Amino acid sequence: RTLLLVDDEDNILSSLRRLLRREGYTILTANGGKAGLEVLAAHPVDVIVSDQRMPGMTGVEFLRKAKDMYPDSVRMVLSGYTDLQSVTDAINEGAIYKFLTKPWDDAMLRANIEEAFRRKALSDENQRLGSELQHANQELERMNERLKCVLADQDRRLRMDEAALSLTQEALAVMPVPLLGIDPGGMIALANRAAEGLFAECIPLIGLDANEILPAEFTPLLDASRGCVEITCGDRRFRVEAHPLGEKNSSRGTLLSFTCRTDAS
Repeated sequence: RTLLLVDDEDNILSSLRRLLRREGYTILTANGGKAGLEVLAAHPVDVIVSDQRMPGMTGVEFLRKAKDMYPDSVRMVLSGYTDLQSVTDAINEGAIYKFLTKPWDDAMLRANIEEAFRRKALSDENQRLGSELQHANQELERMNERLKCVLADQDRRLRMDEAALSLTQEALAVMPVPLLGIDPGGMIALANRAAEGLFAECIPLIGLDANEILPAEFTPLLDASRGCVEITCGDRRFRVEAHPLGEKNSSRGTLLSFTCRTDAS
């Protein structure tokens, strides 16, 4: 907690140093406005207490310039001379926090300076919290941008999957090889056009029990979800193969493919 005392009278500076030496402040002094600006250029200062009537530069003029250098410092005038208009203007401009008069009351002066440091500490804490909030908001914006990219990628993949599924469904529908998909419960869940032509008397096939539609020769295929049999439908003979669907440990049913045996008599 750094305090700058500015007064052109050395005895005043000495008296103030003695009064405040036990308060735990780092105390800097200057014997005029110009010297005060030089101190400010070399040291960060939290609270400034300045005399008003000084040669070369008044206290109000000095504190206006000090505000430009350290806008977050708390600035006060301690003076026996009162130029009411200039002090009022400086207070309205924010250059001065308080105007204190000489001769001063020791206890009141210590209390005012301590209050100024508390005000500075509160300002610093608000700035720190504001900076943390700004950082958090920036990080949130970056996360939102990353999330948008992830969602856009997922949406793109979903559209690709939907397009692939639609294309697969169309391809299965127009394949000349009859195909039947049987779910784990034995219900027909897929039947392409060739399969519907093969079992035209039972269409629509989807939703029917496969055991009721298919000949008894199919039972071993449905039970094992693999293998093959040969059957005759009308005047054509087919080789029927069973293909298990799903992962190795999670059956999703069976796909039956019907291949016409052109070499059968």
